[in-house]
Amino acid sequence: MFRKALLAAAALGALVAHSAQAEDLKEFRIGIIGGENEADRLRNFQCMVDKLPAAIGVEKVSLFPAADYDGTIQGLLGGTLDYAELGASGFAKIYLADAKAVEPILTTVQTDGATGYYSIMVARKDSGIKTLADLKGKKLGFADPDSTSGYLIPSVTLPKDLGGAAVKDYFSETGFGGGHENLVLEVLKGTFDAGTTWGSGVGDFSEGYTSGNLRKMVDKGILDMDDLTEIWKSPLIPNGPIVVRTSLDADIKSKFKDFMINLPKADPACFSAIQGGDFTGYTEVTTEFYQPIIDARKAQIGS
Repeated sequence: MFRKALLAAAALGALVAHSAQAEDLKEFRIGIIGGENEADRLRNFQCMVDKLPAAIGVEKVSLFPAADYDGTIQGLLGGTLDYAELGASGFAKIYLADAKAVEPILTTVQTDGATGYYSIMVARKDSGIKTLADLKGKKLGFADPDSTSGYLIPSVTLPKDLGGAAVKDYFSETGFGGGHENLVLEVLKGTFDAGTTWGSGVGDFSEGYTSGNLRKMVDKGILDMDDLTEIWKSPLIPNGPIVVRTSLDADIKSKFKDFMINLPKADPACFSAIQGGDFTGYTEVTTEFYQPIIDARKAQIGS
């Protein structure tokens, strides 16, 4: 009798939990990291709002553009977002704070088959700056404290190319541009002598490469690549992950993953809009793929 009561209680508990979970999934919440004009970000992700509800079985899909990277990171840590696309450093920050908050499921594949991209340092072409040596004692701008290409990787790898000098000692001043797009605009305005952004490194610099911030700015008509010159390029960085809330309903998670994997062929325009350039598609990833970035971020925090 006691055993039957326990089983009945367990069944009731499971039913209540399932109902609560289903209630949570009426709205699928998409986080969009900062660094680009908000209207552009909302427009680029509108196709997800239109297509996802039917594909994954929810009533509504909502977009939550953050002012900066950390806004999206905190939303994922707090469980108020269900999906976002992050840089590897942003994922590392979440993982180091709560390894069970989100899980990486997919990343993009470049047109040359690579699953990585580069930090690209640019300066105004008319500045006379052509090399890192020309930048000694000048102002360097980073994109965002939580950006992989815009801060973490340059801060970790630049010293080797600066003859072992620390970034803070080599440059007269460093600062943040408020996201990749704004950073490039600040370089053009002269706020910084050079700045770090990101690009695929595939194709021609003169076109902003095949994908990345420079390419997005060119496509929007707010950047003429003839105004910039490339000063430095980092080692290859793992493409950032598509992450989902770990506690998300397994069926929804599976349907969402299938939707994304099929998106490049099912709706190439939507795929290109949300990714910001030309990619061949997605490939599956796990936390292990980002372990070097997690280690780099952990080392930076401890330094």
